[in-house]
Order: sequence, then structure tokens, then C-alpha cells
Amino acid sequence: MTGRPATHRPQTSLTRVLEEFGTTLLDVVAGEITERTVEAIVIHDPLDEPESPRGALVLGDADGDAGDAVRMLPRLGLSGAVALVVRAPFVASPEVTAAAAESGVAVLSLTRGTAWAHLAGLLRALMTPGDPDDARPVTFGGILAGDLFAVANAIAALLGFPVTIEDRNSRLVAYSARQDGPDGRGPVQAVPPQYTRILEERGLFQEVSRSEQPVLVSELVAEIDARTVLAVRAGEEVLGTIWVSTAEPLSEEHLQALHDAAKLVAMHMVWQRTDADAERRRRAGLLRTALDGGTDAPETLHRLGLRDEAMVVLALTLVDAAPAAPDRISADRVSPALLAAERKRVADAFAVHLAFAHPRAVTGLIGDVAYGVLPSGDDESAVRLATEFLTRVRSAQQPVVGIGRVARDGAELARSRSGADRALRVLRAASGSHRAGPVVRFDDVHAEALLLELPVPAKDLPSGAIARLAAYDEEHQSALVDTLRAWLDAFGDVAAASAAMYVHTNTFRYRLRRVTEVGLIDLDDPDARFAAMLQLRLLALAADR
Repeated sequence: MTGRPATHRPQTSLTRVLEEFGTTLLDVVAGEITERTVEAIVIHDPLDEPESPRGALVLGDADGDAGDAVRMLPRLGLSGAVALVVRAPFVASPEVTAAAAESGVAVLSLTRGTAWAHLAGLLRALMTPGDPDDARPVTFGGILAGDLFAVANAIAALLGFPVTIEDRNSRLVAYSARQDGPDGRGPVQAVPPQYTRILEERGLFQEVSRSEQPVLVSELVAEIDARTVLAVRAGEEVLGTIWVSTAEPLSEEHLQALHDAAKLVAMHMVWQRTDADAERRRRAGLLRTALDGGTDAPETLHRLGLRDEAMVVLALTLVDAAPAAPDRISADRVSPALLAAERKRVADAFAVHLAFAHPRAVTGLIGDVAYGVLPSGDDESAVRLATEFLTRVRSAQQPVVGIGRVARDGAELARSRSGADRALRVLRAASGSHRAGPVVRFDDVHAEALLLELPVPAKDLPSGAIARLAAYDEEHQSALVDTLRAWLDAFGDVAAASAAMYVHTNTFRYRLRRVTEVGLIDLDDPDARFAAMLQLRLLALAADR
């Protein structure tokens, strides 16, 4: 295995690699995705196999052969490699799954049609240090990463025709300096909006997305200038299109140049996505400092555009959906990359929603929680905004929001964040429960939060009277625990408790007598009632966790 490290400085993690490229280029085949540091990119050479550097992400084409992967994984595990990338389609056999688990090396598949150089370039860019004084500029094809206007100019120079680049939503993102049409009728930029719908109705975009070859637009829509369009792909995903203004079919030489250019455009487009994520992470880092409090918090608040004023913290996360919601997808069945992508999508939508509500609202994704700081003197507005957001957002997961107490100034922001976190912990524990609402204030679940913080091991629950009642219920298929819970919830009102359990009051009274006999509990004793209520609540929270 020939080691060719892209960088000797650890600048990313395996989790981040999957977050950035998992929905586009990479998929998890086997093994566990962790926060292990990726320190080098290594290209596998089957004819020369020295040890790879520690922390390596190995690009090793197993050519669809699970046996090659099974042989490689133990060696990679011993050398401290982080992951092995193979070409799709690749089906993990039980042997591959076992080898990945034993070696601690994850197996990822690279989407068909993606060059190793393409992936290696993007990984190098991702690993580039973030300090502008320390990092060399990232370039693709000799062009500064993300400069699609320079790319359009380069393509126009190669082909001799005007070029425009659009994203996958048909929005113009770049165009060449030369924009004179082939018939000399003036500038040619994006497809006129009135024709975009016509092109869609006549199947142009479907044809472009299916075809590996350029498509001549004039064959479908004669009303616009002759253009040739080619899809820009990262693996199977269409990122956008390159439009060349030419009245004639391109020559073989020009076709090859256009295909090569599409690969270059794809790298720049994916980099733009990564660069935008870097800005998100920068602001999230500032927000983390502000929420943690400390001596740097006041200056950080100023940099975020917040004043020393009343504020409230909102905390949003995705939890496993209720079993009664079959249209939702359980978190444990979603790949880490897809879950991370969904988290970012919902967090971005949350940021837009709060920004519309208040121009100085600040949001950031920290770990698996999207925090929002809303300048406001009351938490009712935060509840209203969060509720509105959750009624509008559509997610394969279940978003929930915890809201902290109002901070009177920046010094109390950490306290508001703590309340939001504790409210969110209650929501996580109560996921799928009839008691769980999608938005809660800390003040409304203070008692539940305190119960969750009690150092009571699960093995110690239940005990005493509750343990005796639970054992009796299990043996006799009775409902004495539910009877006691209903009576306590109704504050001893037998009529209300029996109605809650849909039984006659006489039946309920009989069951209540059995509770005292079997459980050996004195319901006239306030300490006994309190102990029973506490255990029942802890049991409910433990069952929901």
C-alpha cells in the first residue's frame, strides 16, 4: 500500500467527512462512524503494501470483491487506519461486516462515476487548516476553489463559445466574460425564465439528468438560441448544468473538453457547499462561547450582533419518532450521514424562521442540537415561534424544542441555555409518550428535569410496594400498578380515577383494596404516597428513555 498523505495535519474527523459528502459521494457499508481524526489520505496500491499512516482514510478499490476488503481490513486496523473507501456497487458480506467491527475500520462506498482524484481533492480541501494565515489557498484545476466565474471563463476559452453555469434549481450561478450569442444578437446569459417552464414540460431536464452526453436544446425548444447543455454530477447526484451557446453540435475534441470541465465544475460546486458549512461552523463556535459564559462571552455576543439585553435560548433536536407514526423513520435505521444531513437541513430552516421573527436572532448547530438566541423579554414569544416552526417543517425525524428561562442580560445567557438543555432532556426521555409535547419551557417541566437528574440506577427500580405490585401484575395479568397511578393522579378522587381507567367505581374500589393488600402500602400515610408517586414517575421516565 503506497502512502501518499495529502496533509500531515489532522484537520477533520470521519464524522465530518460523512456530514459533508455522505449524501452526495459516500455511503456507509459497514463499521461504526466515529469522531476519530482523519490525518492522511492514502491511495491503495495492491502491488506495494507497506503500513499506512495512523489515522489514514484509505482509497482502496476492492473492485466489488468482498474478499479483498476482508483481507485488507485487519491490516488497516493494526496500522490505525480510520476507514476504507471502495467503489460502489459494493455489498457487505457477513465477513466484511465482522472484519470491519473487529478491526475498527469503517467501510465506505464511493458513488459510481466519481474519480478517485475528485474525492481526494475534496478531502484535501476539507482538511485544509481554517486559519487564513496558516493555510495555502485551495485550488482545483489551478482555479481558486469556488470561483465558478473563473471556471466559466476557462471553459469558454477552451470551447470558443459563451458559457453559463446553473445550479440544479436552474438558477444562474456563473457566466463567462464572453457572452455574445452565436448569431451576433447580443449577450446570452441564463435561459430566459419564460422558457424554463417550457423546457421542463418538454422533458429537457429529465433528458439532461439521464444522459451522460450533452443535449442540444434547440431540438426541443426552437424558440430560443441554440444551446448545448451537460449535467454536472458528483457521482449519481446532479449538482447543476453547463450551458454552451453554440449553433452546431460540438466536435469530439470539444465534447471531451466539456466532459472534463464538468468534473472540474462539480469539484468547485461541492467545495462551495463545504465552504458555506465552514461559515456555519464558525458562527456555531462563537455561539458556543457565548452560551458557555465566561470572560469571553461579552465580546462574543457583540461579534454575533447581540446586545446586552433580555434574551431567551431555544434548543432544537431530532428524536426518535413515536411508534404510532409509521410515516416517520426511526433514528436507529437512518445512516449517520443522512441523519447529519437532516439535522443540518432542519437547523438551517430553524435559522431562517428565527431570522424572519427578529433580525438579530442568532442560531448555530452545536453537536446534535440547534441553538437559537432570541432577543425577547418573554418566553411566550419563543413558544409561539417554535410551535409555528414545528407546524411548518417537514422532517423524517421528530423535531422538538426546549426553551430556557428569559435571561435579563448577557451574563444570564448560560443559565437560559442550561434551562433549554434540561427541557430538551425531558423531551428526549419522553419521546413517543403521551406526555410529550413538541415544545416545552423549562419552567413547565422543572419537576421532571429534577427527577431525571436524581442518581437512581435503573436496577434499583422498582422497589418496595411498587415492586410487589408489578410482580403481582406480571403473574396475574392484573392492573394494580395502573390503579394506584390513576388514584394518585386523581388526588384520591375515586370517581375521576375510575373514569380514567374506564371501569365502574365499585370495581376500582375493589382493585384499590387489592393494592393495599398486595403492595403492603398504607395509602393514608403521606410519606408512602409520596414515595409511590416518585417511583412511578421515575419508572415512566426510565421506560421512555
